[in-house]
Amino acid sequence: MNIYELPAALTDQNPQVIFLDAVGTLFGVRSSVGAMYAQVAQGEGVELDIVAIDRAFYQAFAAATPLAFPQQEPEKIQELEFQWWRNLAVETFTLAGSIEQFPDFDKFFLTLYDYFATAQPWIVYPEVVAALTHWRSQDIKLGIISNFDSRIYQVLNALELMDFFSSITISSEAGFAKPEPQIFTTALGKYNCPPTAAWHIGDSLREDYQGATQAGLRGILIQR
Repeated sequence: MNIYELPAALTDQNPQVIFLDAVGTLFGVRSSVGAMYAQVAQGEGVELDIVAIDRAFYQAFAAATPLAFPQQEPEKIQELEFQWWRNLAVETFTLAGSIEQFPDFDKFFLTLYDYFATAQPWIVYPEVVAALTHWRSQDIKLGIISNFDSRIYQVLNALELMDFFSSITISSEAGFAKPEPQIFTTALGKYNCPPTAAWHIGDSLREDYQGATQAGLRGILIQR
Protein backbone atom coordinates (compact mmCIF):
# COMPACT_ATOMS: atom_id res chain seq x y z
CA MET A 1 0.00 0.00 0.00
CA ASN A 2 1.29 3.45 -0.92
CA ILE A 3 -0.25 6.49 0.82
CA TYR A 4 0.45 10.20 1.14
CA GLU A 5 -0.45 10.67 4.80
CA LEU A 6 -1.27 8.51 7.80
CA PRO A 7 -4.56 6.68 7.16
CA ALA A 8 -6.78 7.48 10.14
CA ALA A 9 -9.61 5.24 8.92
CA LEU A 10 -8.89 1.54 8.53
CA THR A 11 -10.76 -0.14 5.70
CA ASP A 12 -10.24 -3.78 6.64
CA GLN A 13 -9.69 -5.87 9.77
CA ASN A 14 -7.88 -3.89 12.42
CA PRO A 15 -4.33 -5.00 13.19
CA GLN A 16 -3.33 -5.92 16.73
CA VAL A 17 -0.45 -3.45 16.60
CA ILE A 18 0.50 -0.58 14.30
CA PHE A 19 4.19 0.26 14.30
CA LEU A 20 5.37 3.57 12.89
CA ASP A 21 8.68 4.98 11.81
CA ALA A 22 9.60 8.26 13.52
CA VAL A 23 11.52 10.83 11.43
CA GLY A 24 9.83 11.38 8.08
CA THR A 25 6.64 9.65 9.22
CA LEU A 26 5.50 11.20 12.50
CA PHE A 27 7.69 14.29 12.46
CA GLY A 28 10.34 15.88 10.30
CA VAL A 29 13.03 18.53 10.34
CA ARG A 30 11.42 21.96 10.49
CA SER A 31 13.33 23.31 7.47
CA SER A 32 16.39 21.30 6.40
CA VAL A 33 19.33 19.61 8.11
CA GLY A 34 21.68 22.16 6.58
CA ALA A 35 19.56 25.05 7.87
CA MET A 36 19.39 23.57 11.38
CA TYR A 37 23.15 22.96 11.47
CA ALA A 38 23.78 26.51 10.22
CA GLN A 39 21.46 27.95 12.86
CA VAL A 40 23.37 26.24 15.67
CA ALA A 41 26.72 27.18 14.09
CA GLN A 42 25.72 30.85 14.09
CA GLY A 43 25.65 30.66 17.85
CA GLU A 44 29.33 29.71 17.70
CA GLY A 45 30.09 32.61 15.37
CA VAL A 46 30.39 30.38 12.29
CA GLU A 47 28.57 31.09 9.01
CA LEU A 48 27.83 28.02 6.90
CA ASP A 49 26.67 27.38 3.34
CA ILE A 50 23.32 25.69 3.97
CA VAL A 51 23.13 23.97 0.58
CA ALA A 52 26.68 22.60 0.89
CA ILE A 53 26.04 21.29 4.41
CA ASP A 54 22.76 19.69 3.37
CA ARG A 55 24.40 17.95 0.42
CA ALA A 56 27.37 16.79 2.52
CA PHE A 57 25.15 15.49 5.32
CA TYR A 58 23.12 13.21 3.07
CA GLN A 59 26.28 11.98 1.35
CA ALA A 60 27.89 11.17 4.70
CA PHE A 61 24.68 9.65 6.09
CA ALA A 62 24.28 7.33 3.10
CA ALA A 63 27.86 6.07 3.52
CA ALA A 64 27.68 5.60 7.32
CA THR A 65 27.39 2.23 9.03
CA PRO A 66 23.97 1.50 10.58
CA LEU A 67 23.19 3.13 13.92
CA ALA A 68 23.13 -0.22 15.72
CA PHE A 69 25.45 -1.77 18.28
CA PRO A 70 25.00 -5.56 18.53
CA GLN A 71 25.85 -7.25 21.82
CA GLN A 72 26.79 -4.04 23.59
CA GLU A 73 26.17 -3.42 27.27
CA PRO A 74 23.16 -1.10 27.72
CA GLU A 75 25.12 1.44 29.76
CA LYS A 76 27.48 2.00 26.81
CA ILE A 77 24.79 2.68 24.22
CA GLN A 78 24.45 6.45 24.74
CA GLU A 79 28.22 6.94 24.47
CA LEU A 80 28.28 4.93 21.24
CA GLU A 81 25.34 6.92 19.85
CA PHE A 82 27.12 10.18 20.61
CA GLN A 83 30.31 9.00 18.92
CA TRP A 84 28.39 7.73 15.87
CA TRP A 85 26.79 11.15 15.36
CA ARG A 86 30.05 12.97 16.05
CA ASN A 87 31.79 10.91 13.35
CA LEU A 88 28.94 11.73 10.96
CA ALA A 89 29.21 15.44 11.77
CA VAL A 90 32.99 15.43 11.24
CA GLU A 91 32.51 13.73 7.87
CA THR A 92 29.73 16.17 6.92
CA PHE A 93 31.73 19.31 7.68
CA THR A 94 34.88 17.83 6.14
CA LEU A 95 33.03 17.08 2.89
CA ALA A 96 31.58 20.60 2.94
CA GLY A 97 35.05 22.08 3.48
CA SER A 98 33.96 23.96 6.58
CA ILE A 99 35.26 22.01 9.57
CA GLU A 100 38.25 24.34 10.00
CA GLN A 101 35.87 27.26 10.58
CA PHE A 102 35.04 26.01 14.08
CA PRO A 103 37.29 27.32 16.86
CA ASP A 104 36.03 24.51 19.11
CA PHE A 105 34.31 21.77 17.14
CA ASP A 106 33.62 19.58 20.19
CA LYS A 107 31.78 22.44 21.92
CA PHE A 108 29.74 23.08 18.77
CA PHE A 109 28.89 19.41 18.34
CA LEU A 110 27.73 19.01 21.94
CA THR A 111 25.37 21.97 21.44
CA LEU A 112 24.17 20.51 18.13
CA TYR A 113 23.60 17.07 19.62
CA ASP A 114 21.57 18.45 22.53
CA TYR A 115 19.58 20.72 20.18
CA PHE A 116 18.20 17.74 18.26
CA ALA A 117 16.90 16.25 21.51
CA THR A 118 14.49 19.20 21.86
CA ALA A 119 11.27 20.10 20.03
CA GLN A 120 12.84 23.11 18.29
CA PRO A 121 14.21 21.49 15.10
CA TRP A 122 11.19 19.22 14.56
CA ILE A 123 7.65 19.62 13.26
CA VAL A 124 4.82 17.10 13.72
CA TYR A 125 3.01 16.42 10.43
CA PRO A 126 -0.55 17.82 10.37
CA GLU A 127 -2.58 14.58 10.37
CA VAL A 128 -0.46 12.65 12.88
CA VAL A 129 -2.26 13.43 16.14
CA ALA A 130 -5.70 12.78 14.63
CA ALA A 131 -4.58 9.43 13.18
CA LEU A 132 -2.94 8.29 16.42
CA THR A 133 -5.97 9.38 18.43
CA HIS A 134 -8.32 7.47 16.12
CA TRP A 135 -6.27 4.27 16.25
CA ARG A 136 -6.05 4.43 20.02
CA SER A 137 -9.84 4.87 20.21
CA GLN A 138 -10.09 1.58 18.26
CA ASP A 139 -8.02 -0.17 20.96
CA ILE A 140 -5.13 -0.70 18.55
CA LYS A 141 -1.76 -0.73 20.26
CA LEU A 142 0.84 1.64 18.81
CA GLY A 143 4.61 1.27 18.74
CA ILE A 144 7.60 2.92 17.10
CA ILE A 145 10.31 1.14 15.13
CA SER A 146 13.05 3.59 14.19
CA ASN A 147 16.69 3.76 13.18
CA PHE A 148 17.11 6.50 15.77
CA ASP A 149 19.02 6.86 19.02
CA SER A 150 17.87 7.21 22.62
CA ARG A 151 17.20 10.95 22.22
CA ILE A 152 13.91 9.83 20.68
CA TYR A 153 12.39 9.56 24.16
CA GLN A 154 13.13 13.24 24.82
CA VAL A 155 11.90 14.26 21.37
CA LEU A 156 8.61 12.37 21.67
CA ASN A 157 8.00 13.88 25.09
CA ALA A 158 8.83 17.37 23.82
CA LEU A 159 6.46 16.93 20.84
CA GLU A 160 3.72 15.55 23.13
CA LEU A 161 3.56 12.22 21.27
CA MET A 162 5.00 9.80 23.82
CA ASP A 163 1.69 8.94 25.49
CA PHE A 164 0.35 7.41 22.28
CA PHE A 165 2.95 4.63 22.24
CA SER A 166 3.23 1.50 24.35
CA SER A 167 6.63 0.55 22.95
CA ILE A 168 9.67 2.17 21.39
CA THR A 169 12.11 -0.02 19.45
CA ILE A 170 15.19 1.78 18.16
CA SER A 171 18.14 0.40 16.25
CA SER A 172 20.80 1.57 18.70
CA GLU A 173 19.17 -0.40 21.53
CA ALA A 174 17.92 -3.38 19.51
CA GLY A 175 21.32 -4.00 17.93
CA PHE A 176 19.80 -4.17 14.45
CA ALA A 177 18.66 -1.45 12.04
CA LYS A 178 15.85 -1.52 9.52
CA PRO A 179 15.50 -3.22 7.08
CA GLU A 180 17.01 -6.11 9.11
CA PRO A 181 14.18 -8.45 10.18
CA GLN A 182 15.53 -8.74 13.74
CA ILE A 183 14.42 -5.21 14.68
CA PHE A 184 10.84 -6.01 13.61
CA THR A 185 10.99 -9.32 15.51
CA THR A 186 12.20 -7.46 18.60
CA ALA A 187 9.26 -5.05 18.38
CA LEU A 188 6.72 -7.82 17.82
CA GLY A 189 8.05 -9.70 20.85
CA LYS A 190 6.94 -6.85 23.12
CA TYR A 191 3.32 -7.71 22.25
CA ASN A 192 3.52 -11.46 21.69
CA CYS A 193 2.12 -10.55 18.30
CA PRO A 194 2.51 -12.58 15.08
CA PRO A 195 3.81 -10.58 12.09
CA THR A 196 0.57 -11.07 10.17
CA ALA A 197 -1.34 -9.18 12.89
CA ALA A 198 0.85 -6.08 12.69
CA TRP A 199 1.34 -3.13 10.36
CA HIS A 200 4.41 -0.98 9.93
CA ILE A 201 4.09 2.50 8.39
CA GLY A 202 7.11 4.47 7.22
CA ASP A 203 8.51 6.75 4.54
CA SER A 204 11.43 4.63 3.32
CA LEU A 205 10.80 2.07 0.58
CA ARG A 206 13.79 -0.04 1.59
CA GLU A 207 13.88 0.34 5.37
CA ASP A 208 10.17 0.54 6.16
CA TYR A 209 8.06 -1.00 3.39
CA GLN A 210 10.43 -3.70 2.16
CA GLY A 211 11.88 -4.38 5.61
CA ALA A 212 8.45 -4.82 7.19
CA THR A 213 7.10 -6.89 4.31
CA GLN A 214 10.08 -9.24 4.35
CA ALA A 215 9.64 -9.68 8.11
CA GLY A 216 6.03 -10.73 7.53
CA LEU A 217 4.26 -7.53 8.61
CA ARG A 218 1.95 -5.50 6.41
CA GLY A 219 4.14 -2.70 5.09
CA ILE A 220 2.62 0.69 4.29
CA LEU A 221 4.72 3.29 2.49
CA ILE A 222 3.96 6.93 3.17
CA GLN A 223 5.11 9.64 0.78
CA ARG A 224 5.83 13.01 2.34
